[in-house]
Amino acid sequence: MKYVIIGAGPAGVIAAETLRKTDASGSIVIVGDEAEPPYSRMALPYLLAGKVGEEGTYLRKDQGYFASLGIEIRQGRVNKVDAVGKSVALDDGQLLPYDRLLLATGAHPVAPPIPGMDLPGIHPCWTLEDARHIARLAKPGARVLQMGAGFVGCIIMEALAKRGVHLTVVEMGNRMVPRMMTESAGTMIRTWVEKKGVKVYTDTRVEVIEATDTPGVLRVRLGNGKTLEADLVTSATGVSSNIGFLDGSGIATDVGVLVDDQMRTNMADVFAAGDVAQARDFSTGKMMVNAIQPNAAEQSHIAALNMAGNAVNSPGSLAINVLDTMGLIAASFGQWWGTEGGQCAELIDEKNFRYLSLQFREDVLIGATSLGLTQHVGVLRGLIQTRTHLGEWKDHLLKDPTRIMEAYLAGA
Repeated sequence: MKYVIIGAGPAGVIAAETLRKTDASGSIVIVGDEAEPPYSRMALPYLLAGKVGEEGTYLRKDQGYFASLGIEIRQGRVNKVDAVGKSVALDDGQLLPYDRLLLATGAHPVAPPIPGMDLPGIHPCWTLEDARHIARLAKPGARVLQMGAGFVGCIIMEALAKRGVHLTVVEMGNRMVPRMMTESAGTMIRTWVEKKGVKVYTDTRVEVIEATDTPGVLRVRLGNGKTLEADLVTSATGVSSNIGFLDGSGIATDVGVLVDDQMRTNMADVFAAGDVAQARDFSTGKMMVNAIQPNAAEQSHIAALNMAGNAVNSPGSLAINVLDTMGLIAASFGQWWGTEGGQCAELIDEKNFRYLSLQFREDVLIGATSLGLTQHVGVLRGLIQTRTHLGEWKDHLLKDPTRIMEAYLAGA
């Protein structure tokens, strides 16, 4: 059996390892388009913060690890997939035939349509090369402006702050982490980071970036009328799935590659996992790209098992977000924004940066948001994933959501 995996990130690596455990003799090739060994993008902020070196970002630290498993790592960019003839064309003219193909191509950062975005000194933090550029410019005392305060943006923000820069964050939403946190929780995170010395502008955007007469200095005009100078501008304004190379392949796509519960596409021998896969959402049943690493790991494992002939179904991708923002732990799970006709229990303790929101559909917990209350994280996820009927405990939780552990134990 010939297995080809396009993408050398966590999804691709976990799939290859799973395939090898399941099929001891099959040929496994991972195609990645970067010169470095397979690494984790989520480790790049730790590199910027000085917690690890570049080797610390590698997914597997042993230089001979993949060879020892009989997994070939091949550098190249895929130009085309022939899903009928079962081959992958690389940019150097090579053709890789396959029996089973996994698309684990991830996503790429989306640059906002702002005049001046192509100027030197503006970088996303998505690749090791990006991190090298940022590290060169983010010296102690440098003026840094970051666009975006979402999940990835907050992680980058903390790494930049640790480098001793003067940091300003600009977010279009009315709060920080707007796609993960309720308005109350996101506003509390803003207060927290501002107390740590980071300037945050919400409900605004960068309008124009211009060069100045001073080499290396950029002028940034904001929608709120302010103009700032910066030595570095970082962009964390969202990502889009890497699906362009699939044009004409016959593989069905929307915003990502459409897959069923076995991570199989409309082509029987082609699978997808990770940030490129548009799968059924656990909470809503809608087809969504949940671009988070826990889902990438689970989806790639399921995909690999099915590629090797084992019928395994996914329960659906679940929104799972746990974020450490300069020492303040935030988490959200499932349908954290609630549902029409549902009920909500909410605890707000702004003084002590404690927050808890529970969202119910009838007597089932369907979503949750927490801030500064780490002891509840595992329980919240467990109750949501098991769709536990809480019975009378729902009424207790509506009065005091901190009793969630008691409710969990009562239903165990």
